Amino acid sequence: MGLDSLYKEVILDHYRNPRNRAELADVHRHADGNNPLCGDKISLDLTIDGESVTGISVQGQGCSISQASASLMSEAIKGKNLQEIARLRQLFSTMMTSDETIVDPDRPGAVLGELEALAGVKAFPVRIKCASLPLATLDVALAGDAKPATTD
Repeated sequence: MGLDSLYKEVILDHYRNPRNRAELADVHRHADGNNPLCGDKISLDLTIDGESVTGISVQGQGCSISQASASLMSEAIKGKNLQEIARLRQLFSTMMTSDETIVDPDRPGAVLGELEALAGVKAFPVRIKCASLPLATLDVALAGDAKPATTD
């Protein structure tokens, strides 16, 4: 199985079986996100202990890319500290918006983990907003901003 096929399977698995959908008992941060172009919506709750995200719940509706991205992101940040999350966010943004290579072809998943499955979205510029909405919503939640995240 080629890398592209593997990445497609990862995206489909996270879309069909989204992770971290259960409600949290103790919510410290909340944010909503909206991609009006595609109709994607994300609702994100976080539990933070000190400098680490110890719990995450993601609800949403929309295209397979946005919902798979939300699930992938939730798995990638759970248990990470805020500095690690900021680095992950920076690398994801670089992967989606530049020609700089983030994916290590000799060690797939070594840099961004399963989030690297979304690298192929870059070939479809209008879908980048779909893949980026969950991380934009995460930014709003971590900033404690009451204003919804948007990809406009």
